[in-house]
Amino acid sequence: MHKQVALALFHLQAPVVRMARVTRRWAEFDLTRLWLKGIKLVLSFLILTILAALTGGVVKTFLDVGLLLHHPVEVALRQVIIDTLILLAVVEVFKTTLTYFSEGRVKVTFIVDTILVVMLTEVISQWFKGGNWIQLAVLGAMLLTLGAMRVLAVRCSPAQGDTAREVI
Repeated sequence: MHKQVALALFHLQAPVVRMARVTRRWAEFDLTRLWLKGIKLVLSFLILTILAALTGGVVKTFLDVGLLLHHPVEVALRQVIIDTLILLAVVEVFKTTLTYFSEGRVKVTFIVDTILVVMLTEVISQWFKGGNWIQLAVLGAMLLTLGAMRVLAVRCSPAQGDTAREVI
């Protein structure tokens, strides 16, 4: 009987030891590391997508110069200016994405800068298209608000410490 109990305990120890190993490995598994690798992979695809879009935009802008041959100069140059401003907005998005990729966070100033460029592009685009003055005024007010946010973000930055807060 004593031998049977010892044999039964021996057979129970093997799964318990295996379970302990699995539990230990699971405890050592770092989900944060997996998350960071996943984010880097997704951001790599996003960066490639932005680069492809930027390249396509540059090609389209170059082709829009051909409008000078068949349309009035002001129409062709307006299109080139709008295309260029949109490309600059894409460059700002690219910079923000690269910053997140390298630093793991994005500064508020980068986000506001990106939105400022996009909004400025929209204001100029609406202006060139002869847009409604009310829409232009609303977009202008948003630009002023974003500009104020940008100034406050720089002045009240935690990186500058208490000296920046004393200036205000």
